[in-house]
Amino acid sequence: MKDWTGILRLEAENRLGKTVAKDIFFQGAFKVQRPHYYDGSGQACYYILNPGGGYLNGDRYKMEFLLNEQSELLLTTQSATKVYKTPTQPVYQETEISLKAGSYLEYIPDPLIAYRHARYKQKNIIRMEKGSTFLYTDILTPGWSPDGELFAYDMLQLKNEIYMDDRLVVYDHIKLNPLEQIIYEIGFMEGFTHLGSMIVIGEQVNAEFLDRLYESLEVNTSQYSVGLSLLPVPGFTLRVLAASTQQIESIFARCHQMIRQEWFNRKPVFLRKY
Repeated sequence: MKDWTGILRLEAENRLGKTVAKDIFFQGAFKVQRPHYYDGSGQACYYILNPGGGYLNGDRYKMEFLLNEQSELLLTTQSATKVYKTPTQPVYQETEISLKAGSYLEYIPDPLIAYRHARYKQKNIIRMEKGSTFLYTDILTPGWSPDGELFAYDMLQLKNEIYMDDRLVVYDHIKLNPLEQIIYEIGFMEGFTHLGSMIVIGEQVNAEFLDRLYESLEVNTSQYSVGLSLLPVPGFTLRVLAASTQQIESIFARCHQMIRQEWFNRKPVFLRKY
């Protein structure tokens, strides 16, 4: 595909224990802020910005991130991704991520909000070398509509392909289509309105870690529903159905905190969005 609405490329490397941008390029409706360093670990945090304020009919976005050996990045967005009415063509976003041995990426974007008659397709391709670590989250949120209908968007489709040493190890595909599906029913949203997903790939993951993680999530509640699965490679997926973005963010924050503390001996990070 060509004629991208926004393009962003970022290559990171470790220089004397601090992650810095080796090469960075952005064009169109993408920008990044100067990096923040929230602790003494050397991990760089970049905020991805969309100056246009939202995704519109036929928009196409492309991002590429390369983390060289021992580099560490935290990527997030400045605000929620808002997808508006797409009468003729869906919005498409593609992200390619390459993680070299010993690198660590936390990719934690703000929620995706789909408004009335929005159609959105997203594809993430992650190529990892053995010894790298990857943490990714997404949250799908129904946007406001004039009549109060919660699932007024037309379609949301998210695909994640994760390769370890060039072998496909994870394929995750979510498609919500209120035009063809009764979203509230069993097998879809189970009566909830918001969907959150977390994927973590790291050699530190094992069954004992997942048992402790599950126990920390307070799953015996009617406020939300949680599913936790061990992957064939060292890693896990966490799926959350809830009634609000804040509930999902709170669960993800607990998981994120546990991983940072136990795997890297680091404190939680507060992502300021103002």
